[in-house]
Amino acid sequence: MAGSLSHLDVRGAAHMVDVSEKAITVRTAIASGRVVMKAETLALIVDGRTPKGDVIATARLAGIMAAKKTADLIPLCHPLPISKAAIDISPDPTLPGLEITAIVRCTGNTGVEMEALTAVSVACLTVYDMAKAVEKGIRIEAIRLIEKDGGKSGRWLADK
Repeated sequence: MAGSLSHLDVRGAAHMVDVSEKAITVRTAIASGRVVMKAETLALIVDGRTPKGDVIATARLAGIMAAKKTADLIPLCHPLPISKAAIDISPDPTLPGLEITAIVRCTGNTGVEMEALTAVSVACLTVYDMAKAVEKGIRIEAIRLIEKDGGKSGRWLADK
């Protein structure tokens, strides 16, 4: 089992994978998540009336910053030259809540899945932090990789 996981050596010890021999290609990853809340809380966020200010703009910036800091947060991630980190935050009254999507891209020899997942996670956490004064029961849900492209394995899409 230990030999089948790329971040474990033959003895089962964690190590950073050597990607120096992998092809340098454009790597893209898309991740998503959602923040579920009361309709009244969503209305305050959309209208910009929360006590801490513009929740959506702040969460967008936090997600972008998080993508760039992933290697500092996740022990075995490689530092990557991120060329794109974009966060889309859309209100969804049917949840009610916010749908958050991150697109991260680089040209390198390893993928940016962790950067996209970290970006979404931190954007969701930032929404919670900025709105918790209004509602403590906000839920962060369904953080997952939606798509990745580039490298030897090519394109992968999550099941719907």
